[in-house]
Amino acid sequence: MTFVHRAKRQWTQNNNKGFFVTNTQFSMALKPRFCETDALGHINNTVIPVWFEAAREPIFEIVNPGQDLTKWNMIIAGFTIAFTAPTYYGEEVIVKTHISRLGNSSFDILQSCWQHGKKTAEATTTMVHYNYQTEKSEPLAEFVRQQLAALTGVA
Repeated sequence: MTFVHRAKRQWTQNNNKGFFVTNTQFSMALKPRFCETDALGHINNTVIPVWFEAAREPIFEIVNPGQDLTKWNMIIAGFTIAFTAPTYYGEEVIVKTHISRLGNSSFDILQSCWQHGKKTAEATTTMVHYNYQTEKSEPLAEFVRQQLAALTGVA
């Protein structure tokens, strides 16, 4: 998994998860499994949202370091997906993830699947920084906003 080293803003890689990063986005390489293939010979459309969720893990780490479920502070407010081409079994897929909008207490994550240089799906997920005790949204901390802003290409 790729994590932000907060003091130096450097990225490190743990080869177990397959995340890598450019200046403005995370990417995750994966190889589709046979069980994810449907009767039409391509990856089932229920699988790609699961891949997108897995690829949001570095974003979760920014907002909730350590990803302690007892201190979870995010909810999904909305999710849209467009399938633009079939994704196939056995060939590497790259899931790209970046922040497309950064608000006071919410942000949008734009993600896309790529296979053989062709975009096969794209999704936008709206996340809200949320306090489960008060059942209300809360502003993002400045250090979190800075890290998320780095993933938009906006300083």
